[in-house]
Amino acid sequence: MEKSKVNIRNAAISAIASIILMLGVIATQNVSAASVGSGITPDITTERFAPKVWFCGERVVYDDNTEPGRVSGSGENLVERFNNYAFEGEKVKWNVLVLDKNGIGDVRDVFVTLGSAQGTGNDIEANCILNKMLTPETTVPASCNARLSSDEIKNFASNTAAFYTCTFSAETPESMYGEYWVTIEAEDSYGLSGSMDENEYWFFNPVIALSIDGDMRFEDVRPGTSAYSKTLAVGNDADSGSGVMLDMFISGTDFYDSSSSGAMCPTTNQLKLSSFRYYAAKGAYSTNSDLGAGRGTRAKDAEGYIGIGYGIGFNNPNKFYDGYEIMQSPKSGAYYPANLLSPGSEMSITFRLDLPEPCNGDFDSGKIYFWGEAV
Repeated sequence: MEKSKVNIRNAAISAIASIILMLGVIATQNVSAASVGSGITPDITTERFAPKVWFCGERVVYDDNTEPGRVSGSGENLVERFNNYAFEGEKVKWNVLVLDKNGIGDVRDVFVTLGSAQGTGNDIEANCILNKMLTPETTVPASCNARLSSDEIKNFASNTAAFYTCTFSAETPESMYGEYWVTIEAEDSYGLSGSMDENEYWFFNPVIALSIDGDMRFEDVRPGTSAYSKTLAVGNDADSGSGVMLDMFISGTDFYDSSSSGAMCPTTNQLKLSSFRYYAAKGAYSTNSDLGAGRGTRAKDAEGYIGIGYGIGFNNPNKFYDGYEIMQSPKSGAYYPANLLSPGSEMSITFRLDLPEPCNGDFDSGKIYFWGEAV
């Protein structure tokens, strides 16, 4: 009986051990067949790339449509403009390259700005026109000198760069007068901006004026003789700092006696303009060296005095060019450099009256005009 109990107990212990062993096997199998994993979310921020603007070397200044110059006509290249001023209607055009690594579609606007300081943030005056998108196969012109840091860029990724054409027109003096910095700026959707390095300094709509120091007076001139006036100083009185160069001209009318005096000189109550001549000097040149181009009355005499042509307005420039210049010396291209006045400079002019005989009357009506055209 006792032996039976022992056998039963041993059998139970063996069964429990088998169950435990089986569970161990099962547990081991479960561990080896399972997988476990974990992960992290990356924190990625893309650079908000401020647009870059490069000037690509193509820049043209155009004449206006109201008063063509001596060389340039309406809408043509203003090749005679050597200094930094522009008048209403004259235009400046630039070609620029714009890059935005966030995508060229992120560029909200490309425009011309004017202001008192260089760089971004000045007043917008004219929008630019998208000219051409660049592809990876497009070779960037060397004239753009496109660089990031010190590395020159020859190609760009798709949809990141484009050429723009920017045209700015000088407005009226009421809205645009004085000196300004001018440049091209690009702005993206984040409000970030970039501008081209080449800022330009312009004087828009400078005031043009002539100064005449002295008067033209002839008193008690004996008929049949010549009389000389005091020397006048005719100067360029344009805005200081504007750099406006004036091409100088002279014209006049006949003269009359405003009183009822029975004037006659020599055959009627009219003193002809041809009775007057002038001598001018400026720097190393004078009318003694005048080339005498154009109208016959201009030809200088032995004294170096020049005849005066008829004209009451500078409304027919082609009549004035190569004919009515105050000084025609020397000739350089289309211009006579001695005839050009910079702001504050002057030329001296002395008039001579060759009074006819017979002559009677006091001729006090009529004019001699001085004209200055901005080059």
